[in-house]
Amino acid sequence: MIYWAPFLHFYQPPTQFHRILQKISNESYRPLVKMFLAHPSSKITINMNGVLTELLSEHCGSDIIDGLRQLGQNGQLEFVDSAKYHAILPLIPPEEMRREILLNRQVNKRFFKDAYNPRGFFPPEMCYSQEVAKIVKSLDCEWILLSGIASQGAWPMDFISNISFSGTSIKIFFRDDILSNKISFRNLDSAGFIKELVGLAKGAGKNDMYVITAMDAETFGHHIQDWEKLFLQEVYETIDSIDNVYHHDEDNQKSGLTEAYKKIFFDLKEIPQIQVVTISELLEKFPAKRARAPSPSSWSTTKEDLSSKNYYPLWSGGANSIHGLQWAHLKICTELVEKALEIKRENKDSRQFSVIARGILDRAVHSCQFWWANKERGLWNINMINKGLILQEEAALNAYKAINISSISKKMKKAYYRKVTAARDIANKIRDLLITK
Repeated sequence: MIYWAPFLHFYQPPTQFHRILQKISNESYRPLVKMFLAHPSSKITINMNGVLTELLSEHCGSDIIDGLRQLGQNGQLEFVDSAKYHAILPLIPPEEMRREILLNRQVNKRFFKDAYNPRGFFPPEMCYSQEVAKIVKSLDCEWILLSGIASQGAWPMDFISNISFSGTSIKIFFRDDILSNKISFRNLDSAGFIKELVGLAKGAGKNDMYVITAMDAETFGHHIQDWEKLFLQEVYETIDSIDNVYHHDEDNQKSGLTEAYKKIFFDLKEIPQIQVVTISELLEKFPAKRARAPSPSSWSTTKEDLSSKNYYPLWSGGANSIHGLQWAHLKICTELVEKALEIKRENKDSRQFSVIARGILDRAVHSCQFWWANKERGLWNINMINKGLILQEEAALNAYKAINISSISKKMKKAYYRKVTAARDIANKIRDLLITK
């Protein structure tokens, strides 16, 4: 038996334009929900970052939320946890990681209700570190999904990797990067995908094996028009047809196969059984084995990046001058907000501004501002970079206002004002680079 566990990642940044959100919703999210509802045998595991859940609720997307909740209640869809504002978790302080995850859980539980019972975790951009694993485990998740490049041991096809740390352990699932990227870039069709699955099974010589594919939900319909029909729907229908081969009489076997599948297999004896499952269902089908800890990495990390210890290249590239400035600016803003929150406990006049600063800082850690600051890689959008910078500045503005109207000493206020001026200088350098780069 071949078990296929498909995974989709749903996310939009807090700075997304309404018209873009509507376009993506109409091209991708609604067609995906419609397709899944029309195929009751289909299964999927998804991550929905809480920021997108809220954006959909505020921008005429309640039907998408309702559809996903219904799929979850039907048992077709499994939700996993993540970070609400899609922060690159290994690059932010542990307490901020924990906060992001709890905020995500809170908002998704509110909208998806009893359908939201996550057992697994998707780190944004699959950015992993051992600190991420520790916090995820402490929040009662059973497993984490990572990029295949993070695997440092035997490739798990008939077992689940189990890693130990600090007296506990957590299970790790790895996506098949090669197959996932072939789907994402339309380098194979539904029939080709089935053939790849069968080829993997034959090559491994396993009686039972599993494959996980994972990609952005927006791949289907938004990045590639009608891909939810031309790929996902056709794969689900073909697997249903294969199932008919195993459960119907000989006379109906050939008619039960799709035309695409007939082109691949002429001998019915070659046809393997394929079952679509959620990722957590694999826990009941395969044993867990002790494995080497995954490498810090992301789903955009290459072998060359690993060799140079550039683990998160699109968000903190070693030679990327803008990345360095962005993270330096965010560090100062975080320090200002932390001080404002400390004062909040002893000075009611500062409470309003410190609460505002905290809420803005949550949004200010989103990953897109860093992703779009990669001109050398062809990823360059000065407005997305600037929008992220503005959020950071607003957090700092409100935080320092809370500090300045508090009863702390003038010396302390001056010390934190120096941080404000340092952040201002960094922000100016970033904008100079946006203009001249």
